[in-house]
Amino acid sequence: MNRRDLLIGGGLAALGTLVPATARAAAAAAAARPDWTLGVTDVLEDIATRPLRRIHGRAPDLAGTLYRNGPARFRRGASASGHWFDGDGLVRAWRLRGNEASLAARFVDTPKRRLEEKLGRIVQPGFGTLPQPGAEVGNSDDTNAANTHVIAAGGKLLALWEAGSATAMDPNTLDTIGQVTFRDDLKHMPFLAHPRIEPDGRIWNIGSGGSAAYIWCLWRDGAFEAGEMVQLPMASYIHDFTATARHLVILCQPWVAGAMRLPFSQSLSWQPERGSKVLVIDKDDLSRRRVYELPPLAFFHLGDAWEEKDGTIRFDGCFHKDPSFAILGAPGLVEGRYEHSEEPELTLVALRPDGRATLTPAGITAEFPRNAPERAGLPRSATVYVGGYSGDRPFARSVGSWDWVRGRSDAFDFGPRQLVEEFVPAGPQHLIGTTLNLDARATELHVFDARRIADGPVTSWRSDVALPLSFHGSWVA
Repeated sequence: MNRRDLLIGGGLAALGTLVPATARAAAAAAAARPDWTLGVTDVLEDIATRPLRRIHGRAPDLAGTLYRNGPARFRRGASASGHWFDGDGLVRAWRLRGNEASLAARFVDTPKRRLEEKLGRIVQPGFGTLPQPGAEVGNSDDTNAANTHVIAAGGKLLALWEAGSATAMDPNTLDTIGQVTFRDDLKHMPFLAHPRIEPDGRIWNIGSGGSAAYIWCLWRDGAFEAGEMVQLPMASYIHDFTATARHLVILCQPWVAGAMRLPFSQSLSWQPERGSKVLVIDKDDLSRRRVYELPPLAFFHLGDAWEEKDGTIRFDGCFHKDPSFAILGAPGLVEGRYEHSEEPELTLVALRPDGRATLTPAGITAEFPRNAPERAGLPRSATVYVGGYSGDRPFARSVGSWDWVRGRSDAFDFGPRQLVEEFVPAGPQHLIGTTLNLDARATELHVFDARRIADGPVTSWRSDVALPLSFHGSWVA
């Protein structure tokens, strides 16, 4: 990346040090970039608590905090991350108290971030970023960006990544407490960014590595309860899994890990001829397992699973035809290019007692499926999602709920000037989430009535900052 590319990619704060002609040229180049690149801009420092301005509606009877996590620093000096997934994790706290709302955000203080801050450049390898001179990699947590999800457990926040430890943070101050070791002999073990939390707070997760996965079971306070290594049907890349009340459900896509290479994405090969396989494991006896066959599909995210009276297991996912967006599209976003479109299709999977497995597409593009946490693993009929993906720009533009019984969606389209992030249930009656308003150049917070999403937000607030798009989050009342 040359100096011009660096400046227009997010380092415009340095323009004051340039001679006027260079500054004007760089500013003109930045203006020519697609405005959606605001969604992959850099945050240079923590964001102190500041009030939000209410721009629509009356605040509902809702009190709590929406915590969200996502990459927010992609560039340092004359260097840049090689992939959207590799930026430093920034945890945002959107707090609601009556009519008042506020925002604060802090970077997760990881060894990766500390080293790169000291050196003033990006050196650590990642999902799609090559190691550079000065890299220090002694274990998986040296490259841990802690940038994918954040959950609450035991009075702390856990900032999550998929290839290393959870990182504990203070939920009030967002101070980083440190990386979590659940048991001494399991230090640095992978702990996926998508744990499945039962209604009583018990936490299940997996740590994936090659042809085996470690099954984590934690008490509701985040303390270690049990764990066991299991063999997978193939050495699949696993970003997410799902669970019913009685079973763990691990979908193995034919994006298969081979010999370890850096960046990690170069270790994976798409092998559609192998199809996909679903491993179902009994929570009470991890030795009781069965495997189902599915066509080849690529995915990042699944909805909660449930089990019917006849033993049929159902879950939904957002499935791609192949992983080309992850391999080619997501790296281009950091560079301001959108050449490989996102086309995830919401699909319902049924695993039947006789060994058959079927797919039922909803017929809509959708990502980030979420379900009411109080019904995790229990029968349900609907899925919250974001959608409206198009070929002219990345990121979603709508939020909705798909009804699998009626075969229809209740959705609201924010329009082409908003970049829509994941929305999550906030209690039984509301959805809450954030968007990046390209015209206002500001991130906004919205609350919907979950029963009438198409009516639009019941309340919206606007911040005074434009934050890059985050991945996942949790509502904590």
